[in-house]
Amino acid sequence: MFDLKTIHYNDQGLIPAVVQDMDSKRVLMVAWMNEESLMITLREKRTCFWSRSRKCLWRKGETSGHVQHVVSIETDCDEDTLLIQVHKDGPACHMGTDSCFDQHLVYEEGKEGY
Repeated sequence: MFDLKTIHYNDQGLIPAVVQDMDSKRVLMVAWMNEESLMITLREKRTCFWSRSRKCLWRKGETSGHVQHVVSIETDCDEDTLLIQVHKDGPACHMGTDSCFDQHLVYEEGKEGY
């Protein structure tokens, strides 16, 4: 278990959080957390993030009902990125898809670049 005092937030007081489905291991989304949203997430066992565009806290699912129930939170070796494993109630993406990562780059073997 990591120590909350050792987390490295960026100059804006934020840390990236990679959200992963606990069962499928698929990456669902990447969002930002500040200290307050992390504390809310730990206390409520539901993801809460900091919206950089709206400059406010937002609890995932508060309007859509697509809540993410936290199973575990880990930090990377530099303690500057979080991995949050969840059980989810519905799609993770605001576009209605299971994951925010549904767009694929096409790579043709034998050709340079994509």
